[in-house]
Amino acid sequence: MRVNRRAAVLVALGLLVAALAVVAAGCGGGDDGGDVSTELEGLGTSLEEIQDLARQEGEVNLIQWPGYSVLTDEFTSATGCKVNTKDGASSDDMIALLQSGAYDGGSFSGNASVRLMTTGDVAPVNTEFITNFADIQEGIQGQDYNSLDGQPYGVPHGRGPNYLMFRTDQVPEDTDTWGVIWEDDQLAKYKGKISIYDDSIFIADAALYLMATQPDLGIEDPYQLSQEQFDAAVALLKKQAPFVGEYWPGDVVKQIQSYTNGDSVVGTTWPYQYLALTKENVPVAGIKPREGTTGWSDTWMISSNAGNPNCMYLWMDHMASPEAQAVVAEGFGEAPVNLKACDLTTNPNHCEDFHADDESWWEDVYYWTTPAQDCNDDDDSTTCMTQADWKAAWTEIRG
Repeated sequence: MRVNRRAAVLVALGLLVAALAVVAAGCGGGDDGGDVSTELEGLGTSLEEIQDLARQEGEVNLIQWPGYSVLTDEFTSATGCKVNTKDGASSDDMIALLQSGAYDGGSFSGNASVRLMTTGDVAPVNTEFITNFADIQEGIQGQDYNSLDGQPYGVPHGRGPNYLMFRTDQVPEDTDTWGVIWEDDQLAKYKGKISIYDDSIFIADAALYLMATQPDLGIEDPYQLSQEQFDAAVALLKKQAPFVGEYWPGDVVKQIQSYTNGDSVVGTTWPYQYLALTKENVPVAGIKPREGTTGWSDTWMISSNAGNPNCMYLWMDHMASPEAQAVVAEGFGEAPVNLKACDLTTNPNHCEDFHADDESWWEDVYYWTTPAQDCNDDDDSTTCMTQADWKAAWTEIRG
C-alpha cells in the first residue's frame, strides 16, 4: 500500500531536527572523513552543534539549476534556515556566481564540479554529518565529477540524459538517431528550426555522434579528445551552425516557447522541457537515440568560503532525503539517486520510466565532465584538448 506523499514529507521533515540529534550521538572522528569538518571555518563538529549553529545562521544562499530546490518551507521549519536561490544560466555562469563569494554552495554538473574541486572553490564533505548519504546509489558515489582522490566533494542530486526532442507533427515519429541534426539532408530539411544547447560542452555531443559514425577516429570518451578528434567534432559543428534556428540558454523557457509555437521542431533538450511541453499537449517526443547520449549527474557542493556552512550541510542532507528526491525527480524529469524516493513519487512508475535502478540503460549515457589536458587518465603519453580549447572553439563556432 502506497503512503500519502505529502503526509510523508511533512512527517519526515518535521522530525528532521530530532533525527539529527539522535544520529549526532553516534558521530565523531570516524575513519571515513571524520576530520573533514575542520577544513570549513564555522562548521560544527557534531550534528547537534551543526543544527544549533544553523539556527543562528538563519539562512542559506544557493546557486541551482532551475527548479532544483524543493520543500524549502518544510526545510526552513525544520532547521531555521531560510532558503535563498539563484538560477544559473550555464555551468560557466554558476562557477562565476560561486566565485563571487555570495553563495554557500549549489548544484553543479560535472563540467563545473570538476573545475571547482581542482581550484579549491568547493570543500570536501564529511559524510558522517549527512545522514542520507548512505542511501545514495553506490554507482553514483565516488565518481570523478563528485569526488577527488577518494574524498567526496558533495552530495549527488540526480541524473538524467540529454534528449533528442522533436515535434512529431513535423519529424517522423520513428526517428531514432542523432543524424537528424547532423547529416546534410536532414540539416537542409529542418533549416532554421533546429534547437541546440548553447555551451561549449555541446562539442561532446558532436564527438559522441562521431564515435558511432566514424570509428576510425578512435574516440572512446567524448569529453577527452585528441587534436584530430577535436578538430573533427568542431568541423561537424561548423557545418551544422548555419542551419541552427536557436541556441537555447540555461533559461529553459525560451526553448519551451519555441517548440510550442513551432519555431523549433528538432534538437537537444533536457527532460524538464520535454515534460513541460507534453503537459501542454504539444506533440513532441523525447528519446535517447541509438547512438547513446550525453547526460548529467549533478552534485550539491559547499563553497570553501561558505558564510553559512551549517545551514548548507543541513541543506545537502535535505536534498538527499527520499522526500526531496521524489519531488525534484518528478518536477525536473530525472532519476533520483536515493531509491527510497521511488515509494513517494506521485507517479508510481516514475523510477521505472526514468530507469532509476537500471544501470544497463545508463551505460551509453556520458555524464558531463571537464575536458582535461591529461585526458583524465594515467597514460602520460596522451594529451587532450583543454577546457580553454573547447571554449575558444565554441566562440568561433557561434561567431
